Amino acid sequence: MATIWPQAGNDALEVWHMRALWGSRAGRDYLSDALTLLAGWTREGRQIKRTLVIDDSQHAALTERIKVVADALHLQPEIRRLDGRTQIRLSPRDGDTITEGEVTLAARIEDAYRTVTSAG
Repeated sequence: MATIWPQAGNDALEVWHMRALWGSRAGRDYLSDALTLLAGWTREGRQIKRTLVIDDSQHAALTERIKVVADALHLQPEIRRLDGRTQIRLSPRDGDTITEGEVTLAARIEDAYRTVTSAG
């Protein structure tokens, strides 16, 4: 679970905001609300996805960070490397609807992406 403390990363407040949106108002499409906070992520059917242009070492570092968070959330993202791009797809295990967990993982991936690409 993300916190709003600074050491949790740049997106911690956004994750908290998404969690509040998810549970507070009835009758709205919270996935669309949450995706507006996640630049670069798109919804495709029952999944959300993101493509990143990063080098092989950044891909390896990002994949390791994603694995840690995904394991904690009990999620299994699909990550693949193709033509110098890292493709990430998040979909619910049961194949039903995207949950708060997938959106939270997407936010954590964004945080990890910024960390990996700014390291130098």
